[in-house]
Amino acid sequence: METVNATYSFLTNMEVMQALQKIKATKKKFGMRNLATVTYEALQYLEESPCKTQTREGIINYVKELASYRLKSHEVLQMVNDPPTSPLHTQLLIDDNKSPLTDEENEKIIQLSYKHFYGVEPTPQPPQPTQSQAQAQTQAASKESKEKKAPAEQKQPPAAPQTDGQAELQKDKQDKPDKPDDETKK
Repeated sequence: METVNATYSFLTNMEVMQALQKIKATKKKFGMRNLATVTYEALQYLEESPCKTQTREGIINYVKELASYRLKSHEVLQMVNDPPTSPLHTQLLIDDNKSPLTDEENEKIIQLSYKHFYGVEPTPQPPQPTQSQAQAQTQAASKESKEKKAPAEQKQPPAAPQTDGQAELQKDKQDKPDKPDDETKK
């Protein structure tokens, strides 16, 4: 391939998809044997990704609203190409672990993604419990399960009572060392 314009910039998946669609539409041979295959495979992937429904205006508005957050240009590009739908997804797209986003910032970014790329306002999710709250919940659940098991163990019938004869036999076996059967018969 030859470089048409030597300017340096990032391309979104939507722009790449549009460029590949133009190449496919021209059916012009560029001297590469597998260009049609590469174009077809890349378009198949991109048409299944969120960029299929994105518009240039939606991306511009999304990037303008993300400008208020401390994100690098490649992080914004990742969020445009793969709009986050959960707090974990947002954190995975961000490299800077020194100053992670707050929960409120995470939620606002997710709402922006839904607003600009999915055309839907997300339903507010209940706040996630903190780690100490989650541990307390698991401890309470394990305590409840132990309490449920304890009454079940008590409900089991006790062992059958032994008669006086059986008790004496067991006592004799404990007192006498094991002897072969032949010696006890004599």
